[in-house]
This record gives sequence, C-alpha cells and structure tokens, in this order.
Amino acid sequence: MPNSILKPLPFGLDRTNPSVFVASGSDPYENTSRALGHVDLSPVSGKRVLLKPNAGRAAALGKGITTHPQVIAAAIDAFKEAGAVVAVGESPITGVDTLDAFTQCGIKAVADERECPLIDMDRRPGIMVPIPDGIAIKQIKVCPEVLEYDVIVSIPVMKMHMHTGVTLAVKNMKGCLWRRSKVDLHMLPKIPDWNEKSLDIAIADMASVLIPHLSVVDGTIGMEGLGPSAGTPRELGVVVVGVDAFATDAVACELMGIPVHDIPHLRLGAERGCGIIDLNKIRVSPDNWRDSRQSFELPPQNLSLEFPNVTIFDAQSCSACQASLLLFLRKHGERLFGAKDNKGNTPIAIGKGHESLPPETICVGNCTARLREGRLFVPGCPPVVSEILNACDEYFK
Repeated sequence: MPNSILKPLPFGLDRTNPSVFVASGSDPYENTSRALGHVDLSPVSGKRVLLKPNAGRAAALGKGITTHPQVIAAAIDAFKEAGAVVAVGESPITGVDTLDAFTQCGIKAVADERECPLIDMDRRPGIMVPIPDGIAIKQIKVCPEVLEYDVIVSIPVMKMHMHTGVTLAVKNMKGCLWRRSKVDLHMLPKIPDWNEKSLDIAIADMASVLIPHLSVVDGTIGMEGLGPSAGTPRELGVVVVGVDAFATDAVACELMGIPVHDIPHLRLGAERGCGIIDLNKIRVSPDNWRDSRQSFELPPQNLSLEFPNVTIFDAQSCSACQASLLLFLRKHGERLFGAKDNKGNTPIAIGKGHESLPPETICVGNCTARLREGRLFVPGCPPVVSEILNACDEYFK
C-alpha cells in the first residue's frame, strides 16, 4: 500500500486475486500450523516479527473474547522455525493491565514456554503519524513497536462487534493505537454527507496507513451477538490466514454467515484500494472451505430492548463502556430493576455526547462526569461491574 507506515511487505501478494487459506478441525495449534504452511515464511528469516493478538481484555480462555493461546503458540513456532525473532505485543483497553490480560487468557504460559517476549506496547510514548487521505481522522498515535518491527501479524478472534459489525484482522490493528487514543475513534462527530458512522470511516482511514503484513483469524471459539466482550461464545474450529487483511476478513465474514459488504469499515477500505473483499476475486483453499460456515447471531439494533425496565441513554460511548454496562445488567439487572416498584424505567447514561439527561439518570463512566451533579455517578474508564453494582445497591437502599 502506498501510504503504509509499516516496513515493506515481505510476502508475495497478488493484489488482484489474493489467496486465503482455511484450516478446520478440533486442534487450534494444528489448524494454525496447516494454514500458515501455505504461506512462504522464508522472507522473515533474520527479521523481527510482532504478533498482535486480541488480548486487550482480562478474560479467561474459552469465552471467545481473546485469541486462543494455542493459535499464538503455533504462530510463534512457525515464525521461529522460519528464522525470525518473535515477540507478542498488545495495547489493551483502558484500565486493563497488559501482563494480567496475557496471563488470564493463557498467552503468557505459551510464550514463556517458548522464551518469547511479551510486550506492553503502552509502556513507551506513542508516535503520531499522518493519514494523508483521512476523512474522519487525519492522524493516529501508534505504539512505537508498530514502526520498529519488520513484520506485523494481526491475530484476532472471530467476533461480532456491537459498533462495527465484526472485529477481525483489520479492526484488530486498532489495538496498535497508543493508550486512550483508541477511544478517540469512538468519540468523533458525524461526518457531513456520509451515511456511515464516523467510527467505521475512521477505521477505514486507519487501515489506509496501518494494515498488517499477514493476518491469522482465530475462529477456534468466536463470539456472536454482543461482541466484542458481552456476547456468546461460538465454537467454529477454524483458522483463516491471508496476506491481504481485507480478503482474509471477507472469508472470515462468510464463515460467520455475514455479508462482507454489510460491514462498513471493510467496504469503505476496499473502495479505497486497501484490499479485496469480493469473494469472486479471492482464491480460497481448500475448495470445501464453506463446509465450516455457521450463522453468527447479529448484535441487537437497540440495546435497551434486552432490558425493558431500563432506558439506556447512549451517546458516543465506546464498546468497553457498553460491555461493562451490559454485563452489569445481565448479571444484576433483574434483581435491581426487574421486580422493583420503581415508577417507570430506570434511566442509565453512558458516553460523552449528552447535552442533558433526566434528573434521575444513573451516570456510568467518566464520560458522563460533567452531568453528574444531583445524580448517581459511577466513575471509571471503563467502569467496573462490581463498582456499578455497589453504587446501585447503595442508591436503591
């Protein structure tokens, strides 16, 4: 890509008819090894390779939230066998300790076994880089490792996303943005004359300069419904590998039963020439790859429909804040609001885009702090489920 801030692409890529490889079965290590076996990794010999999983949340293995550790293990082994110097790096959501996230999801154990370094990519100052053709954003602040490593490999989980439809190899690179600058993409105003959400446009902007050299989509245990962290785990048992991240995501979408053209950031990026999403132009192996296809449940259009006794005022919130609120409501909403003799619905607000709120609104998250006067306010970025519970228990005594 002409505007890429990364080092030159080391792998062969047919930009007109890119190849994507799908491996299916019950063993995620074997699936990853087989899929990567279709890519000539010899150009990485002597180079530094950064594996970027989806490990931005502290979550246990099996929940479909973070990349399966055996997928990471196979990737480490494959790149080391090819002669590369390998590390695993992450910049998690605000409030999450990187090493804790790596430990809880099992990645630390497989990396330590292989003497592979784990990197907290937020530990050093970020670097601002321009986006020459940006529409929603004109620059991004990236973690320094993105510019220092020779090869960046995006290794996301196959998940639905409440804001962007799916989160796969392209969007996983948002985890290369430094610290809270990731949140900034959720807070953008609407772009005049555009029907798409500003977040989707911004991700396409980001992809015009920040696209991985290789993508490994982990569909061992994905997530349907309210992804990226409040949905339902879905076992698929596949790994998808490709050099063109957009083509790889397109194949992953098909395996999830999602029309790729319904995902705005992928459609917009493809229209800009960042990659190919037309399945008729992608060479997918093996021929029977669609045998693994399942239909993932979509995120609901209106989150408040799940909680009829609660009115959610959501204005420019991020997925981390939404996930915390949704997990809180799932675990404790019925007890707190279901049988209450409260008069009407309980209003709860998240996000920074509110001009005014009803006086009885519960304000959740730091973005609502400016409207906290006279209201119950639960701080945090994102807020912690237990703290929302404690505050509500005290409030409703």
